[in-house]
This record gives sequence, structure tokens and C-alpha cells, in this order.
Amino acid sequence: MNIGHHALANNLFVAPMAGVTDRPFRQLCKKLGAGYAVSEMVTSRPDLRDSLKTSRRANHEGEVEPVAVQIAGTDAQMMAQAAAYNIDRGAQIIDINMGCPAKKVCNKWAGSALMQDEPLALQIVEAVVAACAPHNVPVTLKMRTGWSASHKNALALARAFESAGVQMITVHGRTREQGYKGLAEYDTVAAVKAAIRIPVVANGDINTPEKARDVLAFTGADAVMIGRAAQGRPWIFRELAHFLATGTVLAPPLVAEVRRLLLDHLLDHYTLYGEVTGVRTARKHIGWYVRGLPEGEAFRAEMNLLDSCEAQLAAVGQFFDGLGDRMDRMPAGMGGEEDGLEPVVNNDNNKERTAA
Repeated sequence: MNIGHHALANNLFVAPMAGVTDRPFRQLCKKLGAGYAVSEMVTSRPDLRDSLKTSRRANHEGEVEPVAVQIAGTDAQMMAQAAAYNIDRGAQIIDINMGCPAKKVCNKWAGSALMQDEPLALQIVEAVVAACAPHNVPVTLKMRTGWSASHKNALALARAFESAGVQMITVHGRTREQGYKGLAEYDTVAAVKAAIRIPVVANGDINTPEKARDVLAFTGADAVMIGRAAQGRPWIFRELAHFLATGTVLAPPLVAEVRRLLLDHLLDHYTLYGEVTGVRTARKHIGWYVRGLPEGEAFRAEMNLLDSCEAQLAAVGQFFDGLGDRMDRMPAGMGGEEDGLEPVVNNDNNKERTAA
């Protein structure tokens, strides 16, 4: 699997998620088997480049290459400038956000809202590709199937983007109108893959090794991108890699290993954010790790009241020590926001599709 001249370790990707896929999380996922990870989106607005949030998102110190940065915006020249700005700060791949369904993004006609204005979307792509070309930096793009069920234009846009020089396209199998509701469909992903020659990545509702296998087979996609299912379960990437290579299910991680992984994750998190912000923003990660575990909800409520790194680390250590007294390994499939989702489904006829 390659993106331009960058060779990747495998075809299991971490999806860009605002407020989640910061450098510590990306590094952890890569350590646990992900072949590629894209940063949370960085605004193209020049007046925000010196903000603390943007500076943290543009911090790639020690990151495993290739470094991929996602940019978001609505002005072609501003997006081109944002690409150059991030390349100067270490970006080796630039990803254009046309998939975010958040209202605060779409209300400004960024993210998936751009799919409603095809000429503007193409203008942005052409400007970003032109800005990246002198640096030999590939441009990729993430989008949805369309704005709504009556306006699915991913196929037409994919063809235009390929012609404009985009070197990989990720398709989330939902419209912007769906947000994250309902079930992702993969017919559109398969159609995009059949129509273009550049790599295509399937995204949406992929939360088990078996689901990854079925989606790859059904769509013919070159890779799968995992988002919410990796929250609190970053080891999902090695589970997928093992299953795709051997056809056998890897045993869940030892409780002692997860304890160590989470504590190391928290230390890296505090280093990036500092104590006050670090403790507050770490709560969601801890909550995802303990989701569904015995006494996990009670622990989460207590942990959310702690306001220091030391107290948070101590509480997490004690919780997993207690869990280790009950069981050696984590329960199968625990963690992640996508647990319990259905198999490969075609939303158009609501019948399960089997992938040979």
C-alpha cells in the first residue's frame, strides 16, 4: 500500500477525528498495528494559526512517518496556503476534509458541505494539489457518499478529484444528512473503487476483524479506515492485521498490558496538553477504555471529578489492578464507540450483503 511515494506498513488506517486523533493517540495506534494515521483537522484560517489548539495539532515531534495532516476550509487559496504552512511544519501528506458532518463545520460550508458545491470543491482540490506539487507532497481526500440520500455524488466527484491530481480517496459510507446514524453502505465505495485507478479507502462501521475482511472483499477497496471503533480500543489494528493475515482471531490483550498502554498514553497526553487541559481532555479517553467493563461506569463518574495528573494516574492504575484480580484478559471486543454495529448492509434495500 502506497500513497504517492510513501510506502505504508499495511492497509489499516486511523481515521481523523477532531478532539481524538492527536499525536499521542496516533502514535499509540501506529504502535499497535495501524499502518497510517491522519491528524485531526487543522483549520485553514490564517488568523487561527497561532492559537494553542492549532499549534498542538501541528505538533509532529517524534511522530512515525509518514506525517499526514488534514486541512479544512472553504477558500481555495486559503486552503493552498494552509497546505504550504503545514508542509513547512513537517506534513508529508495533505488530506482535504470533505467528510466532516458537524454543524459548526458545515454551517461554514466546509467539510461535507463542500460536496454540495462541486465547482468550489474541485477548485479547492486543484489549488491544494498545485501548492503541494513543488514539495512532492501527495494530496488525499476524505468525503462522504453525498449530502443526502437524494444527492449522492461521490462517484462524480471522485472522478474529478482523480483527474485533478488527488492520489487517494477515502469514502465514508454515509451521507452528511445521516451524520453517524443508521448503517454505513458500501455500494457507493465499491462503485468509486471500480471507477478510478488511485487507491480507495472504505470507512464507516468497521469494528471487527470479520467486518474489515467483508468490507474489503465486497468493495474491492485498497484499505479500511477505522474511527470510533478505535476509541478506547487502539489494539483493534493488530487484531485486524492478525485476522487478515491468518484467518484466526487474536486473543484479547492482557489486562496488565492495557493498564500499561493507558498509563503510557496518559503520560504522553499530559506532556502535550499540560496538566489542566490534559486532565480534562484525558477523561474521554479513559471513559472509552473502561466502557462496558465491570464497575466501569462507576469508576468513570468518580474519575471525572479528579483534577490532577497524579490523581488520575493513580485511579486508573488502581482500577486496572482490581480488574486484573478478576480476569487475566480484557473481554473480547470491549472498548470502542462502534461495538454492536451490524454486519455489511446495503441501506438501499436493507438486506444483508455477503462478501465472498
